[in-house]
Amino acid sequence: MYGPRGAMLGSGGVSDGYEVGSKRQRMMESNPYFAVSSGTGSLPYGYAGGFQPPPFPVVRLRGLPFNCTDIDILKFFAGLTIVDVLLVNKSGRFSGEAFVVFAGAMQVEFALQRDRQNMGRRYVEVFRCKKQDYYNAVAAEINYEGIYDNDYHGSSPPPSRSKRFSDKDQMEYTEILKMRGLPFQVTKSQIVEFFKDFNLIEDRVHIACRPDGKATGEAYVEFVSAEEAKRAMSKDKMTIGSRYVELFPSTPDEARRAESRSRQ
Repeated sequence: MYGPRGAMLGSGGVSDGYEVGSKRQRMMESNPYFAVSSGTGSLPYGYAGGFQPPPFPVVRLRGLPFNCTDIDILKFFAGLTIVDVLLVNKSGRFSGEAFVVFAGAMQVEFALQRDRQNMGRRYVEVFRCKKQDYYNAVAAEINYEGIYDNDYHGSSPPPSRSKRFSDKDQMEYTEILKMRGLPFQVTKSQIVEFFKDFNLIEDRVHIACRPDGKATGEAYVEFVSAEEAKRAMSKDKMTIGSRYVELFPSTPDEARRAESRSRQ
């Protein structure tokens, strides 16, 4: 879920990029490009009188390297103004696909010219897609991560809390878990203490940070085995300090991407 699994940008550069997971919902509600018409509501101001808004400025990428990060996509589209990057995960694993939302329709035309250009040793397909495809991907991420319970505005309600917990049990586990909702001042020793009843590899605790060094409230922890990581899921929703902590199955690739972002 890099859950925050996106970057919010402006003028071709990173701007407070790793809060997009929490900002995306507000962005979709406040930006005319993101306005969703139910068919009965009024159009945004200026779109009346038969004037149609421009196409939603999003493209889809396919064939990305599996160690791809948001930063790699920003560099791939250097010079263009990106609003959102959403890396697509399936069952907790990066699929090699992503959605990129630009500041306007003309930016999309420039982005399409980079179709079949290389990222590392792989060529990347860049193609048009529909606004609903992007919305569906956002909804899938929200449903998988179990957030926005109270203010979810998708076309269908998110799965129930009990179903999501059941889904976690059914997922394929590696030795890595993702923690979310941590106090921003959390220390490695507090995380080690949190998992004191489990066989945690202490030097494999990574607290995720933004490029400016501020903590994101997330961390990745590695156990001696996938079975031990699954057993440690019993700590899901327990507290560190005054905050309850959510746990999710993760992968080495996702942990590496988070670590890479912290080093930028």
